[in-house]
Amino acid sequence: MSALRWSRRTTEKTATLLAACGIAVSANTVARLLHEMNFSLRVNHKELATSSSTDRNLQFDYIADLRERFRRRCLPIISVDTKKREMIGNFKNSGTRWDRSARLVNDHDFLSDALGVAIPYGIYQPVDNRGSVIVGVSHDTSAFAAHAIAHWWQSEGFPQYSHSRQLLILADAGGSNSCRRRAWKTELQTQLADRFHLNVTVAHYPTGASKWNPIEHRLFSEISKNWAGEPLDSYQKILNFIRTTSTTTGLAISAYLDRRHYPTGTEPTPEELRRLKLEPHDTLPKWNYTIRTSRR
Repeated sequence: MSALRWSRRTTEKTATLLAACGIAVSANTVARLLHEMNFSLRVNHKELATSSSTDRNLQFDYIADLRERFRRRCLPIISVDTKKREMIGNFKNSGTRWDRSARLVNDHDFLSDALGVAIPYGIYQPVDNRGSVIVGVSHDTSAFAAHAIAHWWQSEGFPQYSHSRQLLILADAGGSNSCRRRAWKTELQTQLADRFHLNVTVAHYPTGASKWNPIEHRLFSEISKNWAGEPLDSYQKILNFIRTTSTTTGLAISAYLDRRHYPTGTEPTPEELRRLKLEPHDTLPKWNYTIRTSRR
């Protein structure tokens, strides 16, 4: 075998080269022989962790312990994150769908051609297999994220967990709910802890480990499959696709539109920081903390 291994040759090219060597064979035969030798067309799998953090496994164990403690006490657990921003308009959407002909869409994805943007912020309940998505039209800020969670608690969380004064939030380490964002913490204090008299515990997944956040593979992936190949040309269409997403395991999702404007670049005021009642946990306090209600 030649040492030249970096060249990509199709079965047709391989058959042509073999024919030049006096071996008459078809491309289908080449493919069959490759399959018999356990070769097949494969894609890259993102499985190798590049994070060198020594705290990675400890954080996963701690999150598992927190989830079990809340589950045993029948306390609410939610997994949160922001899904990819979508442009509203006649733009290509990845995936395929059954149809008699291909739908024609814009040949370029220019924001100037969009009717607006959709920013889906998801709240997923892993114990109950229920989800709620707040679709924003402005910016993915900490204020928007906190408002989405507050909306979920008021409309769905409290009716289901009226006995509870505690809430566990599982979140990524970055984005609008970043563990480094002071605004994320002050917004949780104002919009959730103080407003609803809740003690909010937050546990962040380590950097580069967002794929293990339950919302990614239990909620967002199912929504993407439901609207695959369908241009998202109106907010109502996005909401309908989210609401009709379901699985054989009984997943149910609600969806709401948030037309508020959330400015970027805002920072907490000194007064908001003084009111923040944040208690870091003994285990990895940079990722784990509880925000206590200031109401008595």
